[in-house]
Amino acid sequence: MPKPFRDQDLLDAINVGIARDRAWLENEKAQASLRSRFESLTPREREVMALVASGRLNKQIAFELGVSEITVKVHRGQVMHKMSAASLPELALMADKLKFAP
Repeated sequence: MPKPFRDQDLLDAINVGIARDRAWLENEKAQASLRSRFESLTPREREVMALVASGRLNKQIAFELGVSEITVKVHRGQVMHKMSAASLPELALMADKLKFAP
């Protein structure tokens, strides 16, 4: 025979479940938004994002991609804008959340 329980214990357990579900849903929405922003990048912008997120300098990226440093700066600016990243560490965190690497 099950032990009797307090009504408050049941209500507390339900509230915990609801809070977890709400947090999960918010995380899913954030991930979907991040994926959507990433999908708006061109293939070249994705290349630049991967290299920037890995810590490479503009001149290193330019050399690796065979383009000018100014071209890299333009692509990098577009990436930052399209991804709504305020800083390079934030962009690197986004790349990590997307499991995106060069």
